[in-house]
Amino acid sequence: MSRVSEIMESMEYGPGIEDSSAARGWLAERGAFGHFIAGAFTAPGTTFTTRDPSTGEALAEVTQGTVDDIAAAVAAARKAQPGWAALGGHGRARFLYALARHVQKRERLLAVLETLDNGKPIRESKDIDVPLLARHFYHHAGWAELMESQFPGMSPLGVVGQIIPWNFPLLMLAWKVAPALAAGNTVVLKPAEYTALTALAFAEICREVGLPAGVVNIVTGDGATGAALVEAEVDKIAFTGSTEVGRLIAEMLSGTGRKLTLELGGKSPFIVMPDADLDAAVEGVVDSIWFNQGQVCCAGSRILVAEAVAGRFEALLKARMARLRVGAPLDKSTDVGAIVDPVQKDRILSICRAAVDAGAELVGGQAQEGCFIAPGYLRGVAPTNPGMSQEIFGPIATLSTFRTADEAIELANNTRYGLAASIWSESATVATDLAARVKVGVVWINCANLFDAAAPFGGYRESGYGREGGRAGMLDYLADAAPEAPAAAAPARQVAAPAIDRTMKLYLGGAQKRPDGGAMYAVPGGLAPVAGRKDVRNAVEAAAKAGKWAAMGGHARAQVLYYLAENLAARAGDLAARVGPAEAEAAVAIAFHFAAWADKFDGANVQAKPGHLVNVIPEPFGVIGLRCPDAQPLAGLLSLALPALAMGNAVVAVAAEADPLVLADLVQVLETSDLPGGALNILTGPADDLAAHLAAHEEVAAFWTAGGAGAAIDLAAAGSLKPVWHVPPRDWSAPVAQGEVFLRRAVQMKTVWLPYGALPAGAGGGAY
Repeated sequence: MSRVSEIMESMEYGPGIEDSSAARGWLAERGAFGHFIAGAFTAPGTTFTTRDPSTGEALAEVTQGTVDDIAAAVAAARKAQPGWAALGGHGRARFLYALARHVQKRERLLAVLETLDNGKPIRESKDIDVPLLARHFYHHAGWAELMESQFPGMSPLGVVGQIIPWNFPLLMLAWKVAPALAAGNTVVLKPAEYTALTALAFAEICREVGLPAGVVNIVTGDGATGAALVEAEVDKIAFTGSTEVGRLIAEMLSGTGRKLTLELGGKSPFIVMPDADLDAAVEGVVDSIWFNQGQVCCAGSRILVAEAVAGRFEALLKARMARLRVGAPLDKSTDVGAIVDPVQKDRILSICRAAVDAGAELVGGQAQEGCFIAPGYLRGVAPTNPGMSQEIFGPIATLSTFRTADEAIELANNTRYGLAASIWSESATVATDLAARVKVGVVWINCANLFDAAAPFGGYRESGYGREGGRAGMLDYLADAAPEAPAAAAPARQVAAPAIDRTMKLYLGGAQKRPDGGAMYAVPGGLAPVAGRKDVRNAVEAAAKAGKWAAMGGHARAQVLYYLAENLAARAGDLAARVGPAEAEAAVAIAFHFAAWADKFDGANVQAKPGHLVNVIPEPFGVIGLRCPDAQPLAGLLSLALPALAMGNAVVAVAAEADPLVLADLVQVLETSDLPGGALNILTGPADDLAAHLAAHEEVAAFWTAGGAGAAIDLAAAGSLKPVWHVPPRDWSAPVAQGEVFLRRAVQMKTVWLPYGALPAGAGGGAY
């Protein structure tokens, strides 16, 4: 140990070890842990050892959960759920508030346990993770209190299965448990195998506050335990973890009708523009990827630097990297703690070796004794290099350069992921332009890795779907109000004489076209084309090129949709002759309704951390695929297509198979209504087969189905991890209702953090 006089000369940090005796005493008192089911701990079963990754020391014995354990936990949750929901929002809010207060009372125990079990530095556990845990329960106590006014007509889903990873055990628990309980659900939580201790400590807090038995259940174990939870009789699965496992879960749930939220992997870009504050940007890199060992799915692991400043930026980066302290996680002066497990350390080093073998240069990043890796980055990384494409999930970034903003965006979006991005520029115009163009769910401008319970978090593309936090997160734990029941029988068709023997064509790219192979099939009143796989590809290609539609803005889209509504009204007589007066009238009303919404479905500025504007912006998915209802084909198609169009999406719709000829009349209206080519494309033929092909297409970002083979659609969509909405049956000719439900499904929320004003005294700064 250095002498005080030597430290004063060198200005090195002295040791500042956090006392862990209370946490170790807590572990010793409890011995081996069982599960927490129905408000009590079970007797330990077959156990495994959880270890301190910084030393390899055994911390505790934790029970390996079985299928029977999961079944018992789900049964307890099912039994408790009606009573928990019946408490009402105010009753649940009081329990959530009590949980927040008790978390604050136990904050030191929780922080030390988190660091012992996970290996992250104690200052991160104490200053970030535990305060965010309490913040989420306070925030969601508020949502529970406001349930009746803010979510009218909505109801809890029931029992929710939740699976969390090892990188943020407490924060991930809060993200999932707090909104689920606020909404009136009960939960079965499976923490990561490596990091179960703080979840078990939280179980004790649940018991201390008198939470009703069965409302929160915690079952520990490995991946087999998680698989058993996915297969159990729960109403929703909320999963945070790898993209590969997320895809497997989506496949397992195909056709079950259960709700699914996925927060998956990331390869987030960290964009440094020529006018950026380079010192601040370097600190952003440190905060984003090195202070947390890179064990964060949203870490800015792909550093993209403007070529004009790359030399200066890299020099600053190297100098800062050299001063980071790698060491004991309980030392308050440690910057970089331990990797969670030797298996994860080996994986990180393996990807680094593959990247170097493929031509990259590794700067820093040396393996150290035990579960430690020094901070580093890969330079000279080609776009196809494994280091650029694979999620390293360690303290190793990549560094590449660009020349123009367009090139920066092309590089940033050149990934299958879409979780987060960090953008650094002193120009608000430049920064917000890049924020709008990057395809991710969260954007930090001149900051990195900021989180708050009010700010929705979640990804695009293969980073998953659904949101955690804020209003959007609450909505993912609630069921929409039941729609008006479908009509007892479809109205009788009154086919006009001129339509007899009439044939129609597919509507692709704004024009009528012969189908692939020219095949037709007979339907009452004429012939309809049979679309094939090539037609599906052509339709999606046309939709993907319809970027003009989204760029028009809400007001311009509203004008086009109003014009479409007027044209439908002018043709109401012809439509009524084909589908009946009620459906024809409904078609006109639907068009006017969603035209009205086109410039009125707003985002929000949410109350998060001081010194930041946090804007939650609804963005279109891009291309949405539709499988239209078999009954009421005109009203059904418009009820699905128009809200998607109103929000700026392009649509590929598979029309009702048995009664498609009404689309011949609709197409004539579309061709005179200024709708840009490719914005709406319509396919006819074997609906289930076409819908499955369409759902599997990688350029289709979301899919809605109002009938047919739902399981096949779910399975097809799981390959590219796109959300599927099974639209509940309804009377499509009824007066328009629940318009906001459709609009909400037509967008994905982008959360943008922007520094705003000066931080008030004592508020603190930094990346968190």
